[in-house]
Amino acid sequence: MPAFALFGAILSGAGLPIYIYAPKYFADTYGVSLSLLGAVLFGLRLFDVVQDPALGWVAERLGRARGIAVAIGAALLAVSMLGLFAMVPPFSPVVWFALTVTGLFTAFSFLTINFYAQGVSKAARLPGGHVQLATWRESGALLGVCLAAVAPTLLAGVSDQPFAVFGWVFAATVMVATLGMIPEWSAAAKTEAPTPLGTILQDRLARRLLLLALVNAAPLAVSSTLFLFYVESRLGAPGWEGPLLVLFFLSAAVSSPAWGWLAGRIGTKRALLCAMGLAILSFATVLGLGEGDIAIFAVVCIASGATIGADLTLLPALFARRMAAIAPNGGQGFGLWSLVSKFTLALAAATLLPLLEAGGFTAGADNGAGALWRLTLLYALVPCILKLVAIGLLIATPLEES
Repeated sequence: MPAFALFGAILSGAGLPIYIYAPKYFADTYGVSLSLLGAVLFGLRLFDVVQDPALGWVAERLGRARGIAVAIGAALLAVSMLGLFAMVPPFSPVVWFALTVTGLFTAFSFLTINFYAQGVSKAARLPGGHVQLATWRESGALLGVCLAAVAPTLLAGVSDQPFAVFGWVFAATVMVATLGMIPEWSAAAKTEAPTPLGTILQDRLARRLLLLALVNAAPLAVSSTLFLFYVESRLGAPGWEGPLLVLFFLSAAVSSPAWGWLAGRIGTKRALLCAMGLAILSFATVLGLGEGDIAIFAVVCIASGATIGADLTLLPALFARRMAAIAPNGGQGFGLWSLVSKFTLALAAATLLPLLEAGGFTAGADNGAGALWRLTLLYALVPCILKLVAIGLLIATPLEES
């Protein structure tokens, strides 16, 4: 279980924090337009429409070669992170951004698909099944997000190139986590025939869970895309981004076991509905905040972070349980799951950043009241609406509780 937690940590460190930091880093450091960066991210996710299911197809056919393939993917992940943050672009910054992010997210997708697919068979050997595995895996992942979120801020105090140091530390951690998972890949035998993608897409419950994951993840994608801009410009609290991110993700990590326990007592659906209701309350509170309201926003970060603990623990467990029934290898199912997760982030970047810029907002500048109010509406009101849609979908989705 610790090996699963550490591997989950390095994957999470390569996922969400990159959407939080990379666009702002390239905008601030190299002067790249926010709209252009959003367009690049969206274009790469369109590429994932083909890539992620294809990677899932490959994952289902690796058998005992999975360990070697994972090692290659881990090397690509580390090298891409170094290229993104530890190297000065040798040519056009936006082209370099596109190349390094492509390598990063290709490796991220491939590793995530194999990691979650391996969890399907692993969970069958655990007394607590998929929820037990998800609690370890997602708790590790959330702690990894915490460290990745705060690292640039902490490193800024000891280095004039904090993102470069972060890239090197991340690459070293990838190597350790990959070595720790070697026994798990070695134990993975090809015991089941590959599952046709159509089998998964034709399953009504699998489709519902994928749609639910798409809509439910969208609020996090929105807030992640705009978080740094909101804290710096709306709250007027530059320098607080790192601590607030840590507070958010630490709350998510600490709450994960509690959501697993609650799901066992009242059922997964009711536990998720409780989390979604708390998320709406948290985002609604943000609508009334303004400059200097750091303490209240910190409480919001704790509450909203706790809801992410439920989303990232219970929803993957539900999907893994369904994959165990209809697609035991899990590769192609989690190829679709990976696509859904990343598509929400890309869609948020492609739509929100241009909308923000069109409203007169400029990163790091003195913005007017209209631009700041637009930032607040995009950051808080849009997630409230999306969560209401997710609640409706969840209520309408029949789940077999166990």
